Amino acid sequence: MTAAMVEHQQDPDGRQWDYLLRTWQELDVPEGWRAEIDEGQIVLVPPPHAHHNGIAAKVQRCLYGNLPEELEIYQTLGVHIAPLGKLYVPDLVVMPSALIDAADPDAGAPMDAAEALLVVEITSKGNAREDRTKKYRAYARAGVPMYLLIDRFDTRGAMATLFTEPSEHSTYKHSDAAPFGKPLELPAPFDVTLPTDGFPA
Repeated sequence: MTAAMVEHQQDPDGRQWDYLLRTWQELDVPEGWRAEIDEGQIVLVPPPHAHHNGIAAKVQRCLYGNLPEELEIYQTLGVHIAPLGKLYVPDLVVMPSALIDAADPDAGAPMDAAEALLVVEITSKGNAREDRTKKYRAYARAGVPMYLLIDRFDTRGAMATLFTEPSEHSTYKHSDAAPFGKPLELPAPFDVTLPTDGFPA
């Protein structure tokens, strides 16, 4: 999956983030596409492959099996990594539903990534490296407690990895990896076993 850059100019007062966010909010993004803010650019990400969506659906169904009532799973929800001035749209985000309900529907503002309990990214061929590096570091820096990376293009073979215990150094202190075909345990508040044998590699 390749990404297209949206041209922009720095506003005269140097408030680049405000300008980028305003532009992001006003974009008319084609159906299925996602717009993200990274490295001072607005990046348009094209729709993923059907296998990508199939994995997301399986993960979502598994999470719903034991999800606390106060949490909800969101697709295409923009999350702001405030310390880095980035805005990503993960494949899935688990967040308290009260925060979403309280958000101004007319503002179109992204949610604070620090409020997420779990972020899920599923790699595509063109963005796997970014999910493994830039997004890994960004979610850790934001303090997202769990980052689930489902990487069909891992050099070791297709792999699902759960990163936990984010540190101030933009890394996660702990990781559990399961090759496709092996189960992966997701701890509280989920307390579920994620089966990966149905994931297309």
